[in-house]
Amino acid sequence: MKSYLVEINVMPHDALLDPQGKAVLTGLARLDLSDVVDVRVGKHIRMQVQASNSSDAESMARKACQELLANPVMESFSFAVRELP
Repeated sequence: MKSYLVEINVMPHDALLDPQGKAVLTGLARLDLSDVVDVRVGKHIRMQVQASNSSDAESMARKACQELLANPVMESFSFAVRELP
């Protein structure tokens, strides 16, 4: 078995409101960073897995995202897998 690092990003769908992102945008404007025009807030998850190969590690990551980490009604996800030394 090999060790893999999976980096997962979960973000709200573009069509949905993001109240947390709007709050951050307001805070940035108060810091005189008014050139920032939009903010979306999501989740970044790092997961170390043991798998026979990168394809199996990707399958585990996809299953974790689809069944636990992301709500498909409101969020999308992407991930990258890399082998650890």
